[in-house]
Amino acid sequence: MRFAARQTVPAVLLSLCAVVASAPWATAQPTTAGQKPAATSAQCQNHDRPPPPIDTSEEPKPGQPSPKPLPVPVEPVGGTHMGECGLVQPAGSPAPPDVTSASWVIADVDSGAVLAAKDPHARERPASLIKVLLAIVAIRELRPDQIVVGTAEDAAQEGTKVGVGPGGQYTVRQLLQALVMRSGNDAAHALARELGGVPNALSKMNALAKEMGALDTRAATPSGLDGPGMSTSAYDLSLLVRAAMKHKEFTEAIATRSIDFPGYGSKPGYKVTNDNRLLGVYPGFLGGKTGFTDDARHTYLGVAEQGKRRLSVVLLRGERNPAPLADQAGKLLDWGFALAKSSAKPVGQLVDKAPEVQSKQEGAAQPGITPTSDAAVAAGQPLDTQRSAFGTFGVPLVILAGIAVLASFALWIKRQRAKAARARRAAAAI
Repeated sequence: MRFAARQTVPAVLLSLCAVVASAPWATAQPTTAGQKPAATSAQCQNHDRPPPPIDTSEEPKPGQPSPKPLPVPVEPVGGTHMGECGLVQPAGSPAPPDVTSASWVIADVDSGAVLAAKDPHARERPASLIKVLLAIVAIRELRPDQIVVGTAEDAAQEGTKVGVGPGGQYTVRQLLQALVMRSGNDAAHALARELGGVPNALSKMNALAKEMGALDTRAATPSGLDGPGMSTSAYDLSLLVRAAMKHKEFTEAIATRSIDFPGYGSKPGYKVTNDNRLLGVYPGFLGGKTGFTDDARHTYLGVAEQGKRRLSVVLLRGERNPAPLADQAGKLLDWGFALAKSSAKPVGQLVDKAPEVQSKQEGAAQPGITPTSDAAVAAGQPLDTQRSAFGTFGVPLVILAGIAVLASFALWIKRQRAKAARARRAAAAI
């Protein structure tokens, strides 16, 4: 037994020392700022970039590189549930109506509460819905009565136009109305010129999106025509619509049925009518915006008020079969208002500012995603470490191991002294 005890002490010492030595390496594996963990089956599609384009509209000009995808925050903006794939709705709520859109969001315009969503942070193309972002920039920086003179370049824009022509004189208010009522790409170009030119206008639009926390959004064109790096999400557009609705100029423009628009040269003036089919049809409809490109497919946003509640709905990458997106939006609004009356718990929140100045959202981490703060991602700082099971209890184990090592060492010293004492007594007896 004495021999066994003597062999056990060094073995215990060696084992405990191994535990102590390995603990710091096992407690954490650091990740790089802005870097997502390795892909898992739980991750969503299109959360770093939109689906592949079907044409060449997004190819950069010769000599220019393709824009890299926008960084994906590890912790979803707006709450943990906003990073989920598929349908996100309150527990126990009825199923939403069938719609063709790949992603959509229903939100309370005043409180910012997200009532329900489908893949809210999936990155899609906005088409003309990006004009909402241009409208906010124009409202902030240009006077409503400021005169803008039309150019041939305005008139040459692709897609939907309202009739801006060379030499024509238009107020910013008229261009803003034509922008959201009839989705005029020529009006978008004229406003971008007045903001310092298209590149400068895009820089201002993207800076504002980042400032507001719309981190999925990058405008490649002021009108919404597809371009290199164009990106947004249903969550971001809900956030931008909410911001736009705080401006009287925007709320008046989307609710206007028709305006008298100036002519140019020998061309007389004419009426421009609102192309939103829910205006004057859906109860309490305040206005909205339509969009379409070959890559974006059909997109739509609308705002309605019933009682004291204003709800917005955003639909991206939808199809008109079996019904136009406006009609699909109307069904989602009906469902959303019923959901609001039931006092169902929101599934997320539209932020008011960029995540770096927002308090961290509470909630469990999504599978496959490292929990961290949006502030670290946005500021480019290192993320929190991803802890293993040992890392959760590593510090207490190290402390206990240290105590055990010290106790074992003290016991070993005591036995060595006793051994030496016995040796001295045996020598004295000889």
